Amino acid sequence: MNPVLYLAQRGTAAILALAVAVHLTTIIYAVRHELTAGEILGRTHGNKAFLAFYLVFVLAASIHAPIGLRSVLREWTGWRGRSLDLAMVAFSALLLCLGIRAALAVYLA
Repeated sequence: MNPVLYLAQRGTAAILALAVAVHLTTIIYAVRHELTAGEILGRTHGNKAFLAFYLVFVLAASIHAPIGLRSVLREWTGWRGRSLDLAMVAFSALLLCLGIRAALAVYLA
């Protein structure tokens, strides 16, 4: 694997490990306190810390996932070259756009 991709994947893995832990802790808190969707949206609406956290989460995931998928596709299908790289850039852009849209939807709700 390209050294830059290797470092990018490992760096985003560290960010994702922390982000997933915080996200799961938040879910457990919401479930244990029997928060409704309306109450959750009420707490996240306009919360800049929430938005910043989830934008970092989305950015890390949109970098991490395509690098891993690229490796799997290369190994399992033999797909190589520029077309694979372009497909993974497109996949990354899709994840980024959808994730930003979701975070903004909750922030602006």
